Amino acid sequence: MIGQLCARDLEHGDLAEALRALSMERVRPPGSSCTRTFAVPTLERWLYAYRQRGLEGLCPRARRDRGRGRELDPVLRKLLCDIRREHPDASVPLILRTLRADGRLSATVSASTVRRLFRQEGLDKVPQRDGKGPTTRLKWQAERPDALWHGDVCHGPTLHLDGRRVTVRIHALLDDASRFIVVLSVESDEKEDTLLRLLVRALRLYGVPDALYLDNGATYRGDALRLFCSRLGITLLHARPYDPQARGKMERFWRTLRENVLDHLGSVTSLQDISSRIQAFLDVHYHPSPHAGLMGRAPGLVYAPGQREIDALSEARLREALTLRQRRRVRRDTTVALRGQLFELDHGYLAGRVVTVAYCLLDEPLAPVVELEGQRIPLRLVDPVHNAHVKRPARRATSGGASAAGQPVAFDPGGALLVKSARDAALATGADDADGEEDLDAIF
Repeated sequence: MIGQLCARDLEHGDLAEALRALSMERVRPPGSSCTRTFAVPTLERWLYAYRQRGLEGLCPRARRDRGRGRELDPVLRKLLCDIRREHPDASVPLILRTLRADGRLSATVSASTVRRLFRQEGLDKVPQRDGKGPTTRLKWQAERPDALWHGDVCHGPTLHLDGRRVTVRIHALLDDASRFIVVLSVESDEKEDTLLRLLVRALRLYGVPDALYLDNGATYRGDALRLFCSRLGITLLHARPYDPQARGKMERFWRTLRENVLDHLGSVTSLQDISSRIQAFLDVHYHPSPHAGLMGRAPGLVYAPGQREIDALSEARLREALTLRQRRRVRRDTTVALRGQLFELDHGYLAGRVVTVAYCLLDEPLAPVVELEGQRIPLRLVDPVHNAHVKRPARRATSGGASAAGQPVAFDPGGALLVKSARDAALATGADDADGEEDLDAIF
């Protein structure tokens, strides 16, 4: 751009005219796909920089105060750092709003400037929130297979299922010592029951682990899961909130799965198609391939049956671990609400009573029973249409008529009120007792 001007010795007026003409020419900068023009002040600055320092004068120069906000003087920097140290949970927008409201900070200071200051001073929010500063992390691993299983869920693509958009959830259990994927399932939800079904599959295939290491989400903190692990002797562990690095092995597997399968699904439209592709990836590539975290050994070989002790689990023990008992009140129509469904029983004498309802999560559909004095009374789903044609038992007649003395008992609520009303009226008019009695006799 300025090469033709550098070789000419122009007077001030001629130079201004040459710069003006040059600013109207469109050029394509290196690495750009479009043309543009440059303003006269820009061209003039380039020309004088070249005349003073040669090519070195045209090289980009970093700011001498690079990384330090020009809007922040030492007093403001100290104020912001003191606020962050004393109030580590306060967000940057909250700090800015507060200081601007009381006039201690101008509107020109941006949130990015304040965040950069906190980062330079080691006052990032995440370490401060933990209250312990930066965490020293060490590489660790379980001493043997089945000593620790990791459990987590990964969100996959969005599919159209049954006329609605559903985000695919991929649930998996990973063995810590071998990185072997014990079991994996592609689902459309993220519920506690889904995790329990996944655990049942894994326990039937590989036995009982010593411990289970899960995320801190609501899916992994239900009472059913806690009771299930307690009955089987599985230590239930939860990761610390806001610390994904603590679950690095699981997160690394999700990254591998995305790079190899999930990011290349194309026109897949069903959960079964996704599940088939993921299972093929595990069987053909992931499990047989050398793993960097295992010093080149393959997860499938490290988790081989000869390398681990299998704690077999009987079906009876599994059913007992998944049997839940809850207290429920039987309604007047002999129905009981359980897990979003309405059940009924034939024993009308239980209406209004609080009973113990037991059910096993392995049963599909659910088959709850009422446990009462050693009996197990089955419950069934309510069928309102069927009940509309069921003949009700006749009401049992109650004994009435004469009293024990053989004479009917006088009981007339309306007549008693009429007598009271007449008596009150007689007293209000000042009538004597004799007249009042005659009036009452006349009424009856």
